[in-house]
Amino acid sequence: MIQTYRRIKRQRVAGELDEGFTLIELLIVIVVLGILAAVVIFALGGITGKSAIAACQADGATVSTAIAALEAQNPTVGVTGATGVSVTLTSGALLSTGGLTGDPYLGSWPSNSPHYAYTISSTGLLFLAVPATATASAYTGPSRCSTVS
Repeated sequence: MIQTYRRIKRQRVAGELDEGFTLIELLIVIVVLGILAAVVIFALGGITGKSAIAACQADGATVSTAIAALEAQNPTVGVTGATGVSVTLTSGALLSTGGLTGDPYLGSWPSNSPHYAYTISSTGLLFLAVPATATASAYTGPSRCSTVS
């Protein structure tokens, strides 16, 4: 071990020992890593659109189920001209019962503002594909989310 140490010390003093990497080697490694990063980012680009569509479908199904449960437990919700007390269907009715039968039907209102939004009107659940530019239209099921980008 002492002989190895002395040999390395002699090589270092004589300048024969090659230490570190050259600038060219470092640049090549950086360029290769940059190319690999670009390939990965390009490959994952389509995933975000698919995840927005899946989230839209899941949120629509959740809200539709909550509306169905609210209407099943409270038959006067959304009914006009009934003999009982009429309760307007609102997002607040789904989040807190407000005197209606049952627990809150949603923990929170679904929101994914850069991609889509849901709202409730007197006609039922409405869907907006791009909230800033689109007009609301009736939510007709998971296929409605195909316009989400």
